[in-house]
Amino acid sequence: MSAGRLVVCPTPIGNLEDVTLRVLSALRDADVVACEDTRRTRVLLDRYGVRARLVSYHEHNERARAGELVARMRAGEVVALVSDAGMPLVSDPGFVLVREAVAAGLGVEVLPGPSAVLTALVASGLPAERWRFAGFLPRKRAELRALFAAPETLVAFESPRRVAASLAALAEADPDRPVAVCRELTKVHEEVVRGTAAELAARYGEAPPRGEVVLVVGPAA
Repeated sequence: MSAGRLVVCPTPIGNLEDVTLRVLSALRDADVVACEDTRRTRVLLDRYGVRARLVSYHEHNERARAGELVARMRAGEVVALVSDAGMPLVSDPGFVLVREAVAAGLGVEVLPGPSAVLTALVASGLPAERWRFAGFLPRKRAELRALFAAPETLVAFESPRRVAASLAALAEADPDRPVAVCRELTKVHEEVVRGTAAELAARYGEAPPRGEVVLVVGPAA
């Protein structure tokens, strides 16, 4: 029996029409789909009439589940990996499974698709030649200042209730730094607000943004 493989499948970050034909085909053909939340994934599959066997794979069970899934792939099965939105592994579960699949000598195929990180970077209007992704921003001001001092554009996820505080920390050191606050990307209420750190710190200090936020900060001078 030939060895199976892992197919990493990015899913829409808001608009379900952003799923690719290759991803739908991979989900349809997989023996099992490992997903962060089976209910969220089922909504996507039902939208496109895809029938698939789902198993949960999230931060609380990924180490144990990864072993089970690698065993299935060794037995010849194809496993598709998805997260709730966007590309698995990018601030989402999946690293353990990919690492163990690679260590086992199994094939790992990564399909391109939706990404809140890249969408926000392009929408920000800030330099995209050199940039870094920081995941979720740290809470300690010293760590924030170190990130904001980077010579490249910074992209990060942030909790809506902490946007004002993070921008205020940046504004203290560099009030004129260009920033973009991108929220609800690809959704009905998508919004990209651009301005200086001081301007946006004041704006969101009065009224925090709602929904999922990606913060893009221009490079330090």
